[in-house]
Amino acid sequence: MPHAIPEPYDWDSSFEVFYAQLDEEHKGLFKGVFACEKDPGNGDKLADLAAKVKTHFEYEEGQMQKANYGEFEAHKPLHTDFLKTLAGLKVPLSADTIKYAKEWLVNHIKDTDFKYKGKL
Repeated sequence: MPHAIPEPYDWDSSFEVFYAQLDEEHKGLFKGVFACEKDPGNGDKLADLAAKVKTHFEYEEGQMQKANYGEFEAHKPLHTDFLKTLAGLKVPLSADTIKYAKEWLVNHIKDTDFKYKGKL
C-alpha cells in the first residue's frame, strides 16, 4: 500500500531504520529529491542526486552482504532499476518524474528497507 508523501518533502523519524549512517544517507536522498523539485532544470542537482543514490545503494548493499541479509537478492534489483531510471533522466525534470522519485523513495524505505531493521 502506498505511503503518504510528506510535504514539504523532508525526512522525518517515521523513516528511521535505526542505523545511523543509513538514516543520514536517507536524509540526504530526501534533500536531493527536494533540490531537484525546487530547480528541475538544474543538471548539477540531478547529477548530485544520482551520485548520492549510487553511494547510498553501494553502502546499504554492502551492509546487507556483511550481515548475510536473506532479502538481499530481492532488494538489489530494486536499486538497480532505480539507478537505471535516474541515469535516463534529462533536465528539465517533469512534475511526473519528481512525483515518481518522491513516491519511490518513500515507499522503498517503508516497504523494503524496513524489512532489514534489526537484521544488519
